[in-house]
Amino acid sequence: MANKLAKRIIPCLDVKNGETVKGTNFVNLRSAGDPVELAKAYSDAGADELVFLDITASVEGRKTFADMVERVAREINIPFTVGGGINSIADVERLLYAGADKVSVNSAALRRPELISDITGRFGSQVCVCAIDARLDADGWHCYLNGGRVRTEKKLFEWAHEAEDRGAGEILFTSMNHDGTKNGFANEALNEFSARLHIPVIASGGAGCMEHFLDVFTKGNADAALAASVFHFGEIGIPQLKDFLKRNGVRVRITERAGE
Repeated sequence: MANKLAKRIIPCLDVKNGETVKGTNFVNLRSAGDPVELAKAYSDAGADELVFLDITASVEGRKTFADMVERVAREINIPFTVGGGINSIADVERLLYAGADKVSVNSAALRRPELISDITGRFGSQVCVCAIDARLDADGWHCYLNGGRVRTEKKLFEWAHEAEDRGAGEILFTSMNHDGTKNGFANEALNEFSARLHIPVIASGGAGCMEHFLDVFTKGNADAALAASVFHFGEIGIPQLKDFLKRNGVRVRITERAGE
């Protein structure tokens, strides 16, 4: 469906206590800078959207995160999604009122699928991104809870289909097998998504070089590609990446600023 649209490049910022952090397999976190400054830099560089994940589960952490969302909304003019610890309509309301465009739900939706229906019934499908952390195990793709630590019996494609049926506007799929490896995205699984679903799929996990982004769009048929460390630490520049993709026949949005 969405393959005729321009492909999107989406930096992801993990936020802990008001700072952007990046680690390996959720440990060895190191600071990657102020999230508001990074957001503005990415917006100026031509990113299509941003994703912020609150990885501080405490009540104080949530207040810090909501304050950050307000500051980000004042500084950028591209859509951004927020996720992490969203368990109720009240959580969604707080973040949307702070200025977020979309919310991402993951573990809470796996535990209580009605959460997706509740969000989309109240705010519309365009607000709800269903994030799925999955791993290809010996018996197939399974969804995982709690940042990839707890396996469920939910099969990847069945859960994605249910999320779509419940009204989710997009799927954000992270392959745990590929995450952090910088060896490329899970293109076979992504290609299967494109055949099975009618909503856009954002690919996450495995970006290491510009060719991986080309592959995820041409072989994986993903609608968007999300990455973190390759952007945060300057390994890949968004203007250069978009120019590379355009030269290789991928339709992307090139802003004047990004093309400078």
